[in-house]
Amino acid sequence: MEKKYLPFEKPIEEIERKIEEIEKNKKIDPIVKNTEIVKLKQLLIEKKKEIYSNLTPWQIVQIARHPNRPHTLDYLDNIFDEYIELHGDRAFKDDPAIVSGFGKFLGMTVAFVGHQKGRETKENIDRKFGMAHPEGYRKALRIMKLAEKFTFPVVTFIDTPGAHPDIEAEERGQALSIAINLLEMSLLRTPILCIIIGEGGSGGALGIGLGDRVLMQEFSIYSVISPEGCASILWKSQNAVEEAAKALKLTSRDLLELGIIDEIIPEPLGGAHSDWEKTFEYMKSAIEKNLKELKMIKIDELIELRYKKYRKIGVFKEGEESE
Repeated sequence: MEKKYLPFEKPIEEIERKIEEIEKNKKIDPIVKNTEIVKLKQLLIEKKKEIYSNLTPWQIVQIARHPNRPHTLDYLDNIFDEYIELHGDRAFKDDPAIVSGFGKFLGMTVAFVGHQKGRETKENIDRKFGMAHPEGYRKALRIMKLAEKFTFPVVTFIDTPGAHPDIEAEERGQALSIAINLLEMSLLRTPILCIIIGEGGSGGALGIGLGDRVLMQEFSIYSVISPEGCASILWKSQNAVEEAAKALKLTSRDLLELGIIDEIIPEPLGGAHSDWEKTFEYMKSAIEKNLKELKMIKIDELIELRYKKYRKIGVFKEGEESE
């Protein structure tokens, strides 16, 4: 896969290009070459630490959307022992923007549901850029109800700008499909683990995002609207996207502090797109820990805790009545 760099990663790109040039240069003395490469690699680590410890919310948005970031199928291929994908909603057709089915995770049978973006332009068009239609949410619910029947835990991977906004989605009942999923997931009698792996956009994310535990990767985002949409509505200008991203409190740290999510999954230095192997290790560890904890809780207690979890989100104070 071709390496792609974000605008603020320019210093990282320059150092990595230098390392590649030196490695390919056969005229340099091997001892001098190794010494220079070691120095540059140390400089690269320091530069990554400098950049990634001072990210703005808008820069985190760009990382969450990075074209080389792992998608749902990448996680299934690398952290599941095996899996089988099921298709269709038994009412209209299959939706490639959502993948779902059953698999083995460390010997445990689990149901999975996840948004799937494309890697190249054609695949992105085929996958609708990870934006699901109503049949996608119905397919997801079909798998979750099967998981409930056989008491398999459900793991969802969230990565979408939002539910698909075209007229066909509205005609087929987009809002109703998402609402039904929220109702059914709130009462589903099996553990649900939801993980935001990139973009957690609006109702499109919520349609598979109500669970006993909600986790976010370190440089993912979760918001009611995109920064671009917010800037367009409130500031009437795309020049305000950075300000909008800051105001939306869409980063994992912001949302953990607000009590919207339960845990942050760390990413390798330089983001998930820079080191897939470490990213898969961190993800596998987080899923294992949380599934083990959830499976220890009796189902009636789990549903009660799920209810309380969502009831306590959001705080308000009643003001004094005016005379």
